Amino acid sequence: MNNNLNAIISGGASGLGASTAENIITSGGKVTILDIQEEFGKETANKLGEKCNFIKVDITEETIVQEYFIKVSKETGPISLSVNCAGIGTPAKVLNKDGSHSLALYTKIINVNLIGTFNCIKAAAYVMQNNQPNSEGTRGVIVNTASIAAFDGQVGQAAYSASKSGIVGMTLPIARELARNGIRVNTIAPGLFDTPLLAGLPDEAKESLISSTLHPHRLGQPKEYASLVRHIYENEMLNGETIRLDGSLRMAPR
Repeated sequence: MNNNLNAIISGGASGLGASTAENIITSGGKVTILDIQEEFGKETANKLGEKCNFIKVDITEETIVQEYFIKVSKETGPISLSVNCAGIGTPAKVLNKDGSHSLALYTKIINVNLIGTFNCIKAAAYVMQNNQPNSEGTRGVIVNTASIAAFDGQVGQAAYSASKSGIVGMTLPIARELARNGIRVNTIAPGLFDTPLLAGLPDEAKESLISSTLHPHRLGQPKEYASLVRHIYENEMLNGETIRLDGSLRMAPR
């Protein structure tokens, strides 16, 4: 990365997003974090210093998100990278002890993970289209976060898997559309990473998942996700792709 890199990271207050923000800033760039977690967001921004700003935002709010992307681009300069990490994942079975899966919970997960990601994509594209292109004609790069649950979701992950499959499904058509604007769009599908989202699982479920990993036989580290974001940003031939980052893990049904 270079000193001119100016990124917006949704869900950057913790986990994968916070590690990506740190990677960018230590490489000489600057970051604006958009997150609903105010305490964690301020803490991360303070830790990373003056090149990191935090804005409390609900990424499902269409008008507000676009306004902030425009505001940040005017105040800090052209946005060259947008990374979408915000997501939630409360497990629930379709048929359960309470009767059936709450439609409100299903809708909430879709709204945050899929619709929130799309909302940030279109806000990023809106400001990136006016950037000066580099020598390859690229004006900006968008990186989304899916999950291997998009491909082999487990029991209880109907909503989460659907939301992440949606992110995978829209990556190529959006990349094809935005190619004429010089904007590259890619998605990372992480496996089991040591993040707050995974920490919320019951210990038994967590141990079962870890035991099914092959090589390396461990959880992924957020810095490894951040490293892939960096490579996607720097490699002009990566476009319209979903990359599994999972150490060859294929999740069992449970």
